Amino acid sequence: MENLNKHYIDGSWVAPTNGKRFPIRNPADNSVLGEVTLGSAADVDQAVAAANRAFETFSKTSKAERIALLNCLLQVYTNRLEEMAWAITREMGAPIDMSRAMQAGCGIDHIKSFIETLKDHHESETLPNGDVLYREPIGVCGLITPWNWPISQVAQKVLPALATGATCVLKPSEYTPLSAALFAEFVHEAGYPAGVFNLVFGDGPEVGSAMSHHPDVAMMSFTGSTRAGILVSKDAADTVKRVALELGGKSPNLIFADNGEDLEARVTASVANCFHNTGQSCNAPTRMLVERRCYETVLEIASRAAADQKIGDPADPGDHIGPLFDQLQYDRVQAMIQVGLDEGARLLAGGLGKPDGFEHGWYARPTIFADVNNQMRIAREEIFGPVLVIIPFETEEQGITIANDTVFGLAAFLQTGDAERANRVCAALRAGTVTINGQSTSYGSPFGGYKQSGNGREGGPFGLEDYIELKVRGGLGLSA
Repeated sequence: MENLNKHYIDGSWVAPTNGKRFPIRNPADNSVLGEVTLGSAADVDQAVAAANRAFETFSKTSKAERIALLNCLLQVYTNRLEEMAWAITREMGAPIDMSRAMQAGCGIDHIKSFIETLKDHHESETLPNGDVLYREPIGVCGLITPWNWPISQVAQKVLPALATGATCVLKPSEYTPLSAALFAEFVHEAGYPAGVFNLVFGDGPEVGSAMSHHPDVAMMSFTGSTRAGILVSKDAADTVKRVALELGGKSPNLIFADNGEDLEARVTASVANCFHNTGQSCNAPTRMLVERRCYETVLEIASRAAADQKIGDPADPGDHIGPLFDQLQYDRVQAMIQVGLDEGARLLAGGLGKPDGFEHGWYARPTIFADVNNQMRIAREEIFGPVLVIIPFETEEQGITIANDTVFGLAAFLQTGDAERANRVCAALRAGTVTINGQSTSYGSPFGGYKQSGNGREGGPFGLEDYIELKVRGGLGLSA
């Protein structure tokens, strides 16, 4: 963990100008894994200057050269996948099997997807009116990523920058620096030119704000809370830079009685999806909206699913959930469970406190509230823990109204046995992604949200757009 005391700037690990130390804790037992040295605005200046210099040449590289570099990065990442998996397990508590397959494993799939996307990307074309359209890299990109899916979000931001010929400065969450430092090592080993990718550890108020304010940063891409995303937008406004945001969610999951014999399987899978990653996913289906005709049956199924949910040490193999990532998050989840009790929701499973046998880490009890209405705080606010609320509805129209009655619009879910209803309801839902009967989207599809869930999209050809400027050229205006 020697690189946690340095930043990766201009192709080298360099000492920060600020010596402030920040502890890295294992959420499974609250032990200290080490310390990361946080940076300052001066470190951001140094990193941006390096990225600016590198942009002069990297922006002129051919698509073939950038594809070759991405293939090198893919090989390095594949060779060192196990290191990445254990880094994420230790720093944020993802169970190791899930970390290998998803938390770390998604990095490989993201690289493959962007390689294929770049192959099909046209950097210039002639428009129907005869003008020529050029797609050029935007410049230096400031990238801020969260702790809950640390490498997925790093990949979704760094890769399109590298693919288009832009350069970047990454500020990962200060809570998950192990995976970010490893990713920087992968980029270095892959042979990227100095200054193309830079990494500065730090917190939002210091390093994040310095990046957002910086006049030489052409665009900011941020993933995190809606509150923090608003601050990034305000900081960036003074220099009129582009801002892409992937923010919070309170995703609805509509369950219809027409599921028939599939109802048990779909409700059980829905509960597991809500609890996946210990509920620490912005697109988790945390509001289960249930047609009244099958409401009591769904409550019985959901209660059994919660009782069957396994909890375990992240270092142990198996299909289980781990702890919340730190005490602050644990305290927030406990406070929201108390809110649900105070609001009069019926506690169907779980509740306050830690599960038996898990007193030393930040483990929470998988919790389900029934008889919730959509005006309760537990139905409107993002809890970011293993907490599911169940709300009944009478008609399809009412279900859609409740689903859309939120400031968020990141994702929505739908369980139905009626194909016409699936198409009809999907069209009416105000969300960036709709998952029907568990059939999720694939790598390369755009991910992002409506309303206060953000703007812009990540993944595939749409994921390149925020990193590109458009230039149109008319006729040459020269005589023969």
